[in-house]
Amino acid sequence: MKSLALYIVLARPFTLIAPAVGILSGALMPAGRILSIKIIPALLAAVLLNAASNSLNQICDLDIDKINKPDRPLPSGKLSVKSATVFTVLIYLFSLFAAYCVNWVFFTLILIAALITVAYSLPLVQLKKRAFLSNISIALARGLLLIVAGWSVNSAPNILTPWCVGTIFALYVLGAASTKDFSDIEGDSKYGMRTLPIVYGTEKAVRIIGPFFYIPFLLVPVGVFLGLIPKSTLPLTLLSLWGYYTFKLLSSRPEELTLEANHVSWKHMYLILIAGQLGFALSALVSGGFL
Repeated sequence: MKSLALYIVLARPFTLIAPAVGILSGALMPAGRILSIKIIPALLAAVLLNAASNSLNQICDLDIDKINKPDRPLPSGKLSVKSATVFTVLIYLFSLFAAYCVNWVFFTLILIAALITVAYSLPLVQLKKRAFLSNISIALARGLLLIVAGWSVNSAPNILTPWCVGTIFALYVLGAASTKDFSDIEGDSKYGMRTLPIVYGTEKAVRIIGPFFYIPFLLVPVGVFLGLIPKSTLPLTLLSLWGYYTFKLLSSRPEELTLEANHVSWKHMYLILIAGQLGFALSALVSGGFL
């Protein structure tokens, strides 16, 4: 049981909520109907992929985490790198198998997302060392592709609507993903990581990512005007106010971001993401779908 608990910590269970909600939201959008049985392997694929990505990142960042997060299973020595590697490979494979059980489009999208997560962490590529490419890779895997993959569970994503919604979330994640980097500056800088706080400094990095907290949701009326999403999504524009509030939390005392592993703004960032996903799902149910 102790070993199981360590693997659960390695997977970072709190971060698995958003991909599950994102897939569910995307699947509801096409017609707002009762979901098919394929939603089960789809949810499993998304959750396992995120868990595998988290685990791989901790394996590749072991030396960094000895400085930034010494209490985690790997840097603390409670779990061996070999055991974590076997666990990571297995859940990546299980994720892809679950995706294969949905349909080929879903499998392809999950495979692309998986390759992006590997490129983000693996030393041979390690997009984390490449500033904006780091944020773009996270935005694609956990913003854009997540929604489009969910949509493909019930309908082919051959219209602009899922890409429109996915782009809104991708833009949001593009900035919000950096909130986790501020408290990791010490270890990241020592090992050559090129995150935004390291490249631009804390205050300027906050100014760069700030607009991404609220501008994406201001695009909802644009999507409605273009006929890509229904009018029932318009209340989601209000999420921009929450996003702006989170930005103000970031900018009021940016130096505190470097002191706390989970700054209050990070919690707001994550909750806004989930609220947006649930909001689109509810809109689909209210409007009878986006098709």
